[in-house]
Amino acid sequence: MEPSDASAGVLPKGGTPGIRFDKVVKSYGGNAVLRGLDFTIAPGERVTLIGPSGCGKTTILRLLMTLEKADGGDIWIGDRALTHMDKGGKKAPPSEKHLHEMRKQVGMVFQQFNLFPNMSVLRNLTEAPVHVLGDSKDEAAERARELLEMVGLAGKADAHPSQLSGGQQQRVAIARALAMRPKVLLLDEVTSALDPELVVGVQDLLRDIARQSDLTLLCVTHEMNFAKDISDRVLMFAEGRIVEEGPPEQIFSAPAEQRTRDFLQAVLAT
Repeated sequence: MEPSDASAGVLPKGGTPGIRFDKVVKSYGGNAVLRGLDFTIAPGERVTLIGPSGCGKTTILRLLMTLEKADGGDIWIGDRALTHMDKGGKKAPPSEKHLHEMRKQVGMVFQQFNLFPNMSVLRNLTEAPVHVLGDSKDEAAERARELLEMVGLAGKADAHPSQLSGGQQQRVAIARALAMRPKVLLLDEVTSALDPELVVGVQDLLRDIARQSDLTLLCVTHEMNFAKDISDRVLMFAEGRIVEEGPPEQIFSAPAEQRTRDFLQAVLAT
């Protein structure tokens, strides 16, 4: 299904911040996952991270969601640091209030949907806007219904997640992320848990959202054709750092680095 004309009124426009990682370090035990990671995403830019499974791409998204804490370096969303606050010209640990304000700018769509099974589809979309953003129940419900129409699920507001297919659940998860009016949208392997026949519909929906909004988009995917279609720029991530970056046509047609060539040869052969 195609997004409806309602998308014009519910997708973010204007004021979208970018993302910057500055020498970010993250380890688990003795395993260094991020080794002084540096990269910048411009406001409204659509960027895809590619690289071997288990190399730490999802860790980057989890840091932006404050589900993980960096061991060193700075992360910025727009002109505000996520990893620290400024107090008297010195860096101080971020307060919970600061993190709360920063989190409101970021939406994430997970691989495994993460819907609340005991709540209706409509309540899955309205719970956070009411309790986190302070929207009225009526305002949140109106926006939720517009988003459900946009993702092709206008008739499923009263259903529960268990009554939906995997593809429908992922569409609800996308609508739920957008219900928070984020300025940054993170996509973590959003089609990898879906049956093959459902993948194209979800990818088409995300392409439309990317084209019709001013969201800053950071996507992790193993679907190279999707990465090629949705991205302004592709970052090849390996060994804890960005080893190559460029427009999709360059990365997929004429990568400069042997590490990128080896990865693409392996993933495109499967």
